[in-house]
Amino acid sequence: MAFAAAIAARVAGAADEEASARTAMVARIEEHARDVAGEALGRSWIDPRILEVMRRVPRHAFVPPDQVAHAYEDRPLPIGHGQTISQPFIVALMTDMLRTATGQVVLEVGTGSGYQAAVLAELVQTVHSIEIIRPLADEAEWRLRAQGHANVTVHRGDGYYGVPEAAPFDGIMVTAAGDNIPPPLLDQLKPGGWMVIPVGSGFALQLLMLVEKRQDGRLRTYQTLPVAFVPLVRGL
Repeated sequence: MAFAAAIAARVAGAADEEASARTAMVARIEEHARDVAGEALGRSWIDPRILEVMRRVPRHAFVPPDQVAHAYEDRPLPIGHGQTISQPFIVALMTDMLRTATGQVVLEVGTGSGYQAAVLAELVQTVHSIEIIRPLADEAEWRLRAQGHANVTVHRGDGYYGVPEAAPFDGIMVTAAGDNIPPPLLDQLKPGGWMVIPVGSGFALQLLMLVEKRQDGRLRTYQTLPVAFVPLVRGL
């Protein structure tokens, strides 16, 4: 009994440390938002709903074992196969830009480790996420299932073409940089919907773009912040 109690105390202590680390991470996101979010959001704060989700979702569960110690630092981390998990501030910012709401169906292009999908899953009805690198897709699907995110479907394939069988989408988030906005994704965006996508060639200058699809189908694009994303992988 004493041994079981000691193990339980260690688990509870680890959970407390993780909760404290997430709280500190959110505080850094809020501080960063005060400095730069105005360019993308027109205000200097992140939607409190998103911050509350990021206080709950365990980022350490979505990184490789050798990166767990760094899971709550406000920076991207390597996840293998030349890919990264995005900086927490960028996750919060892009989620806010997407104007998420209960009842929506959204598409994420670039599942990666599954962390961004997990955040979205707490805010919308259904998430479709597509990943071209099969080992990453398989690992992300396992992580999302382990965390209880039954409303996320992970697809394997070229994200440039989206997931037409699940369209139209209320919002589309692209988490890798292409040199243009893929026309198939614009076709799959519902009138009244929004897309967030970094645009730029390779590791050169990239801009975080916001695309609005008006009710009449016309498109309006907004340039926001300079960013640095891994390139959108095509055609494996």
